[in-house]
Amino acid sequence: METPPPAAPLRPPLLAALAVTALVTACSWLLPARYAATGVGLGFLGATWWLVLRGEESLVRRHGLALGGLFETDPLDPRRLLREGGVALGQALLTALLIFPPFVIGYRLYWRTRHEFHLRIPPTFADDLPGQLLVIALPEEAFFRGYLQTALDAVWPPRWTLWGAKIGPSLVVTSAIFAVGHLLTEPHPSRLAVFFPSLLFGWLRARTGGIGASVLFHAACNLFVSFLAHGFGLTR
Repeated sequence: METPPPAAPLRPPLLAALAVTALVTACSWLLPARYAATGVGLGFLGATWWLVLRGEESLVRRHGLALGGLFETDPLDPRRLLREGGVALGQALLTALLIFPPFVIGYRLYWRTRHEFHLRIPPTFADDLPGQLLVIALPEEAFFRGYLQTALDAVWPPRWTLWGAKIGPSLVVTSAIFAVGHLLTEPHPSRLAVFFPSLLFGWLRARTGGIGASVLFHAACNLFVSFLAHGFGLTR
């Protein structure tokens, strides 16, 4: 019987998570408010570049960070980019169709709003869309789902299959670190709730083999919450 490869050490990814969490927390507190989100995003992207993206293409692909070739040195193949982008978009849309309807019910119960929902596009939507994709979702998914979840998979190899995704303890540990990081940048207990969507982001990463679907779904979740708050009259 073939001997399984030895588990990777736990210390390096945990130290990386600690250092990056400290860095982005400092950015969120010390930078002017209008630049804080950009500083945090650059912190995540810089860390991911140092840990993965500056390495060989095989390393980039193993961490699910190729994004159809965008983060590889080879010339872009439009067919590959469209094919992988289509798969990521399809997975994100399917997940949204399954998750968003019950989320609306829970959202309304949690906020105890009695206002009727009015279909209104938030006035900042044109700015929020690229911001959520490129400043929030992409940097966070690149570090947490690309680097950290992959590194922890090497420590605790995935052992369960859930709806087509091979998952393991790394999914829970990465989501816990993700939630604590959000709490540190904005100290309010409700910030820990991001643990639950993080499980979905990690599941998408495991199911598709890359971070494209989790980036799109992550951005869609943030935009949808803003859309609901505006539609229910909780924000103006």
